[in-house]
Amino acid sequence: MLTAFWVVSFSLVMVPGADWAYAISAGMRERAIAPAIAGMLCGYLMITLVVAAGVGALVASYPAVLSALTFVGAGYLLWLGINILIRPSVPSAGETGMSNTKRAWLFRGFAISGVNPKALLLFLALLPQFTRTDVSWSISRQIGALGLVQILNCAVVYTLVAVGSKFVLRTRPSIARRVSQFSGVAMITVAVLLSAEQLIAFRH
Repeated sequence: MLTAFWVVSFSLVMVPGADWAYAISAGMRERAIAPAIAGMLCGYLMITLVVAAGVGALVASYPAVLSALTFVGAGYLLWLGINILIRPSVPSAGETGMSNTKRAWLFRGFAISGVNPKALLLFLALLPQFTRTDVSWSISRQIGALGLVQILNCAVVYTLVAVGSKFVLRTRPSIARRVSQFSGVAMITVAVLLSAEQLIAFRH
Protein backbone atom coordinates (compact mmCIF):
# COMPACT_ATOMS: atom_id res chain seq x y z
CA MET A 1 0.00 0.00 0.00
CA LEU A 2 2.84 2.37 0.82
CA THR A 3 4.50 1.68 -2.54
CA ALA A 4 1.23 2.21 -4.37
CA PHE A 5 0.69 5.50 -2.59
CA TRP A 6 4.24 6.62 -3.43
CA VAL A 7 3.55 6.05 -7.14
CA VAL A 8 0.26 7.97 -7.01
CA SER A 9 1.80 10.75 -4.93
CA PHE A 10 4.80 11.15 -7.23
CA SER A 11 2.51 11.29 -10.27
CA LEU A 12 0.48 14.08 -8.70
CA VAL A 13 3.54 16.08 -7.63
CA MET A 14 4.91 15.87 -11.18
CA VAL A 15 1.90 17.83 -12.48
CA PRO A 16 2.93 21.51 -12.79
CA GLY A 17 0.92 23.96 -10.73
CA ALA A 18 1.26 26.89 -8.35
CA ASP A 19 3.97 25.04 -6.39
CA TRP A 20 6.04 24.57 -9.53
CA ALA A 21 5.60 28.22 -10.45
CA TYR A 22 6.78 29.31 -7.02
CA ALA A 23 9.76 26.92 -7.11
CA ILE A 24 10.82 28.32 -10.50
CA SER A 25 10.49 31.87 -9.20
CA ALA A 26 12.61 31.00 -6.16
CA GLY A 27 15.23 29.32 -8.33
CA MET A 28 15.98 32.64 -10.01
CA ARG A 29 16.78 34.38 -6.72
CA GLU A 30 19.89 34.12 -4.60
CA ARG A 31 19.48 31.91 -1.52
CA ALA A 32 15.70 31.67 -2.00
CA ILE A 33 15.37 28.00 -2.93
CA ALA A 34 15.78 26.50 0.56
CA PRO A 35 13.38 28.85 2.42
CA ALA A 36 10.79 28.77 -0.38
CA ILE A 37 10.67 24.98 -0.52
CA ALA A 38 10.85 24.71 3.28
CA GLY A 39 7.80 26.98 3.47
CA MET A 40 5.80 24.84 1.07
CA LEU A 41 6.77 21.66 2.90
CA CYS A 42 5.72 23.21 6.22
CA GLY A 43 2.36 23.99 4.66
CA TYR A 44 1.89 20.38 3.61
CA LEU A 45 3.03 19.20 7.02
CA MET A 46 0.33 21.34 8.62
CA ILE A 47 -2.31 19.86 6.30
CA THR A 48 -1.08 16.33 7.12
CA LEU A 49 -1.38 16.99 10.84
CA VAL A 50 -4.85 18.48 10.37
CA VAL A 51 -6.08 15.49 8.38
CA ALA A 52 -4.44 12.99 10.74
CA ALA A 53 -6.12 14.69 13.70
CA GLY A 54 -9.52 14.41 12.02
CA VAL A 55 -10.06 18.16 11.91
CA GLY A 56 -9.98 18.12 8.12
CA ALA A 57 -13.09 15.96 7.97
CA LEU A 58 -14.85 18.42 10.25
CA VAL A 59 -13.91 21.36 8.04
CA ALA A 60 -14.93 19.50 4.89
CA SER A 61 -18.39 18.86 6.34
CA TYR A 62 -19.11 22.61 6.34
CA PRO A 63 -19.15 23.86 2.72
CA ALA A 64 -19.27 27.51 3.78
CA VAL A 65 -15.98 27.20 5.68
CA LEU A 66 -14.32 25.37 2.81
CA SER A 67 -15.59 27.99 0.35
CA ALA A 68 -14.18 30.77 2.50
CA LEU A 69 -10.81 29.01 2.58
CA THR A 70 -10.94 28.63 -1.18
CA PHE A 71 -11.49 32.36 -1.71
CA VAL A 72 -8.71 33.21 0.76
CA GLY A 73 -6.29 30.90 -1.03
CA ALA A 74 -7.37 32.16 -4.46
CA GLY A 75 -7.01 35.76 -3.34
CA TYR A 76 -3.49 35.17 -2.12
CA LEU A 77 -2.46 33.40 -5.34
CA LEU A 78 -3.98 36.24 -7.36
CA TRP A 79 -2.06 38.84 -5.37
CA LEU A 80 1.20 36.91 -5.66
CA GLY A 81 0.73 36.28 -9.40
CA ILE A 82 0.04 39.95 -10.13
CA ASN A 83 3.12 41.00 -8.19
CA ILE A 84 5.26 38.54 -10.16
CA LEU A 85 3.89 39.93 -13.43
CA ILE A 86 4.62 43.49 -12.33
CA ARG A 87 8.10 42.63 -11.03
CA PRO A 88 9.29 39.47 -12.82
CA SER A 89 12.06 37.50 -11.11
CA VAL A 90 15.13 38.30 -13.18
CA PRO A 91 18.50 37.24 -11.73
CA SER A 92 20.80 40.11 -10.84
CA ALA A 93 23.64 40.74 -8.43
CA GLY A 94 23.05 42.16 -5.00
CA GLU A 95 19.29 41.77 -4.86
CA THR A 96 17.85 43.31 -1.76
CA GLY A 97 14.47 44.17 -0.35
CA MET A 98 12.16 43.02 2.39
CA SER A 99 10.11 40.94 -0.05
CA ASN A 100 13.20 38.92 -0.95
CA THR A 101 14.31 38.00 2.56
CA LYS A 102 14.47 34.35 3.54
CA ARG A 103 11.61 34.86 5.97
CA ALA A 104 9.43 36.34 3.23
CA TRP A 105 10.14 33.39 0.89
CA LEU A 106 9.39 30.98 3.73
CA PHE A 107 6.09 32.67 4.56
CA ARG A 108 4.95 32.87 0.94
CA GLY A 109 5.80 29.19 0.41
CA PHE A 110 3.81 28.23 3.50
CA ALA A 111 0.85 30.31 2.32
CA ILE A 112 0.87 28.77 -1.17
CA SER A 113 0.62 25.20 0.11
CA GLY A 114 -0.89 25.68 3.57
CA VAL A 115 -3.73 28.01 2.49
CA ASN A 116 -4.73 25.70 -0.33
CA PRO A 117 -8.16 24.07 0.03
CA LYS A 118 -7.41 21.85 -2.97
CA ALA A 119 -4.45 20.36 -1.11
CA LEU A 120 -6.64 19.80 1.94
CA LEU A 121 -9.30 18.08 -0.14
CA LEU A 122 -6.65 16.02 -1.93
CA PHE A 123 -5.25 14.80 1.36
CA LEU A 124 -8.74 14.12 2.71
CA ALA A 125 -9.74 12.11 -0.37
CA LEU A 126 -6.43 10.38 -1.06
CA LEU A 127 -4.74 9.48 2.21
CA PRO A 128 -7.57 7.49 3.85
CA GLN A 129 -7.81 5.24 0.78
CA PHE A 130 -4.33 3.86 1.52
CA THR A 131 -4.93 3.08 5.20
CA ARG A 132 -5.76 -0.32 6.65
CA THR A 133 -7.63 -1.30 9.78
CA ASP A 134 -5.92 -4.68 10.19
CA VAL A 135 -2.48 -3.32 11.10
CA SER A 136 -0.96 -2.30 14.42
CA TRP A 137 -0.67 1.39 13.49
CA SER A 138 -3.67 3.62 14.13
CA ILE A 139 -5.35 5.37 11.20
CA SER A 140 -3.90 8.70 12.36
CA ARG A 141 -0.36 7.32 12.38
CA GLN A 142 -0.85 5.75 8.96
CA ILE A 143 -2.12 9.05 7.55
CA GLY A 144 0.84 10.81 9.13
CA ALA A 145 3.28 8.38 7.49
CA LEU A 146 1.58 8.74 4.10
CA GLY A 147 1.69 12.51 4.45
CA LEU A 148 5.43 12.33 5.06
CA VAL A 149 5.83 10.33 1.85
CA GLN A 150 3.95 13.08 0.00
CA ILE A 151 6.15 15.74 1.60
CA LEU A 152 9.31 13.83 0.63
CA ASN A 153 8.14 13.60 -2.98
CA CYS A 154 7.40 17.34 -2.97
CA ALA A 155 10.83 18.11 -1.53
CA VAL A 156 12.65 16.13 -4.24
CA VAL A 157 10.62 17.37 -7.21
CA TYR A 158 10.41 21.03 -6.17
CA THR A 159 14.14 21.13 -5.40
CA LEU A 160 14.95 19.73 -8.84
CA VAL A 161 12.59 22.25 -10.46
CA ALA A 162 14.09 25.18 -8.53
CA VAL A 163 17.72 24.16 -9.04
CA GLY A 164 17.06 23.45 -12.70
CA SER A 165 15.58 26.91 -13.19
CA LYS A 166 18.56 28.41 -11.36
CA PHE A 167 21.20 26.87 -13.61
CA VAL A 168 19.27 27.12 -16.86
CA LEU A 169 17.56 30.48 -16.51
CA ARG A 170 20.10 32.55 -14.59
CA THR A 171 22.34 32.54 -17.68
CA ARG A 172 19.49 33.74 -19.91
CA PRO A 173 17.84 36.86 -18.39
CA SER A 174 15.34 37.30 -21.25
CA ILE A 175 14.11 33.70 -20.94
CA ALA A 176 14.11 34.04 -17.14
CA ARG A 177 11.81 37.05 -17.40
CA ARG A 178 9.39 35.17 -19.64
CA VAL A 179 9.38 32.09 -17.42
CA SER A 180 8.80 34.28 -14.37
CA GLN A 181 5.88 35.98 -16.13
CA PHE A 182 4.52 32.55 -17.08
CA SER A 183 4.72 31.57 -13.41
CA GLY A 184 2.69 34.65 -12.50
CA VAL A 185 0.09 33.83 -15.15
CA ALA A 186 -0.09 30.25 -13.84
CA MET A 187 -0.81 31.48 -10.30
CA ILE A 188 -3.46 33.91 -11.55
CA THR A 189 -5.07 31.18 -13.65
CA VAL A 190 -5.26 28.82 -10.67
CA ALA A 191 -6.78 31.62 -8.57
CA VAL A 192 -9.42 32.40 -11.20
CA LEU A 193 -10.32 28.73 -11.66
CA LEU A 194 -10.66 28.22 -7.91
CA SER A 195 -12.94 31.26 -7.58
CA ALA A 196 -15.01 30.36 -10.65
CA GLU A 197 -15.51 26.82 -9.37
CA GLN A 198 -16.88 28.14 -6.10
CA LEU A 199 -19.15 30.70 -7.80
CA ILE A 200 -20.58 27.99 -10.07
CA ALA A 201 -21.18 25.79 -7.03
CA PHE A 202 -23.09 28.63 -5.35
CA ARG A 203 -25.37 29.03 -8.38
CA HIS A 204 -26.27 25.35 -8.21
